[in-house]
Amino acid sequence: MRIVVLGETGAGRSSLANTIFGEQLFKISHTLSSETRRCQAETRSVSGRSITLVDTPGFFGTHRSEEELKPEIVRCITECAPGPHAFLIVLKVVVFTDQEQAGVNKIQEYFSDDIFKYSTAVFTHGDQLPEGETIEKFVHDNRFLRDLVKKCGGRCHVVDNKYWKDKPKHEYRSNKFQVEGLLKTIDKMVTENNGGCYTNEMLLRKRANSRIFWRLLIRFAIIGIGGLLGGAVGVTGTSGFPVSFSRIAAAVGVVGAVIGGVTGYFIGRSADTPQESVVVKIEE
Repeated sequence: MRIVVLGETGAGRSSLANTIFGEQLFKISHTLSSETRRCQAETRSVSGRSITLVDTPGFFGTHRSEEELKPEIVRCITECAPGPHAFLIVLKVVVFTDQEQAGVNKIQEYFSDDIFKYSTAVFTHGDQLPEGETIEKFVHDNRFLRDLVKKCGGRCHVVDNKYWKDKPKHEYRSNKFQVEGLLKTIDKMVTENNGGCYTNEMLLRKRANSRIFWRLLIRFAIIGIGGLLGGAVGVTGTSGFPVSFSRIAAAVGVVGAVIGGVTGYFIGRSADTPQESVVVKIEE
């Protein structure tokens, strides 16, 4: 079973991976910076299952730019080819802020909505749960978390990498209890997905859709600009001249709009982003 761990810097991704394996294989940072700079994959046997865990760099709080970070996070797909059976979206049991929401949005941006079919939300810092409260109750009381877990098929678990390590296995607030439940949840999810996994094709489709969107947007924008400029020429040309000349000027304006639009279309054909469209035009 191949599992990728995703989440914000400081959420406890590496600690969760260590908790699942029951040994310290992934390096933990005690600062606000992400200790994990590159994807790290480890394989162990847990409860009779061969599990490969891939730890990824955290969102935000890292010294790397997003241009450097994104390819490294996405590289987790190739680390467990042909793809992960499951993603663990790691969050803390805290008052949910815009930054936590931004982290989840980044995951969706990088991997598309397809990721939720293979995801389970896992909360760390379980000791912050109010006495007697379950993680399901905590999620239910927050609209964004409720929507996120719903996208994940209602799958969520909670651990505490510090205080729940030695609790009896039968107790809810025990890492052993929660990890066993998490693995059963993943088993069920894999069965529901007919043993399938998140593949490179899904990731490529996400990128292809993004390129198509930008190309269409570029074309329509430049066509619109051409139309506006052509119309302006026509209106300017009609001022102070006889009707017959005004009509000619207006026609010239329409031609200008068509030329501008056609030019923009061909510029946009080879551009994936607005910046690329500008570069294409300059190079021409």
